[in-house]
Amino acid sequence: MDKRGFLAAALGLSVILSGPAQAETAAAQRQWLGTWSASAQLAGPFPADFTSGFENQTIRQIVHVSVGGTAVRLRLTNAFGAQTVRFDTVYVGVQAAGGSLIPGSNRRVTFGGQPGVSIPPGASALSDPAGLDVAPLQNLAVSLFTAGATGLPTMHLFANQVNFVSESGDFAADESDAAFLSGNTASWFFLDEIDVLAAASVKGAVLALGDSLTDGLGSNWDANNRYPDYLACRLLAGPPGRVMSVLNEGVVGNRVLNDSLCFGVNTGARLDRDVLARRGVQAVILAQGTNDFGFPVGPPEDIADCFLPATVVSAEDVIAGYRQIIARVHAARIKIFGATLNPIKRSFEWSPATEVKRQAVNAWIEESGEFDGVIDFAAAVADPRDPEALAPWYDSGDQLHPNDAGYQAMANAVNLALFR
Repeated sequence: MDKRGFLAAALGLSVILSGPAQAETAAAQRQWLGTWSASAQLAGPFPADFTSGFENQTIRQIVHVSVGGTAVRLRLTNAFGAQTVRFDTVYVGVQAAGGSLIPGSNRRVTFGGQPGVSIPPGASALSDPAGLDVAPLQNLAVSLFTAGATGLPTMHLFANQVNFVSESGDFAADESDAAFLSGNTASWFFLDEIDVLAAASVKGAVLALGDSLTDGLGSNWDANNRYPDYLACRLLAGPPGRVMSVLNEGVVGNRVLNDSLCFGVNTGARLDRDVLARRGVQAVILAQGTNDFGFPVGPPEDIADCFLPATVVSAEDVIAGYRQIIARVHAARIKIFGATLNPIKRSFEWSPATEVKRQAVNAWIEESGEFDGVIDFAAAVADPRDPEALAPWYDSGDQLHPNDAGYQAMANAVNLALFR
């Protein structure tokens, strides 16, 4: 079944409200649940577009939800800002194409009844509910206008999605994209999470925690073919009563144990914000560790500074990091499943030494019993003729990141019974 088929099946979740009594009954049968998220990062030197911030501009950002609902709430973040950021106008609507919206879908978003919100350094802001019928697997457009200067923005480096920035002016309410044709960006800015008022039959969220293989690097742009997107399709098509949303907390270049100027703080440092604070999370899939071993091997010369500190770590070091993540997730009464590290032979992060470490970590994931279950991503995408390498038909071209078919194979390797 293709994505349109999944969407058609999932639309059966919608509730049609025809009066006050029905609305009250329907509301009682619904819940606020995260349907989309992205990990916040400090603006670094890569890439160069808009990392100095915004002033008297509108940022229009496209996001792909998992489950649908009858209303939305936005969470904005200034987690890494050095100054208070104010958004004077905020809107959310349904994308038509590019930066344009489906006519009549754009909704003003308020905060405590006010049209704007100021967010101090390190803080976040949760909006009031905005009435908007959101279909599963739909693209929304979130428009943020700031009159003042933001300074260095809190961002998510790699959106794998074209987003839009206007020239001077407030165009958040516009449904056309005429004001956005001169600027675009590959990142998300200040946008942390989107919740929907979902049917009570949706059984919480699965959160994908990891690096670029979770973030979707190597998949086609604007196609929403990351492995968490394919997983969302599978869950939406599942038996009634087993539907779950999917949240993506992957960060390109991220590591379990060390920070990076370009690729975010280590997993332990972002766990509270990116996992434990997310609404409705019932299960976590952890797929991370490749960069911990690969950074010291030989990064691309043009972004070598992004790979500092290139700390050499052992398999035992990464396993110790896993154990802390498992303990903290379990303390929050959330299940956590370990995913084996994909084969990367002949990539720039591979060496005989890193291969020994990868295999040691994978053996521990599969045999220790410390995770609540195991997902064998490595077997799903390995070349059967050389299991240390990514299968050519799943390779995006760098022997490290899967293509769309590879990400689909990873999603298909997830046993959905783990979440029941």
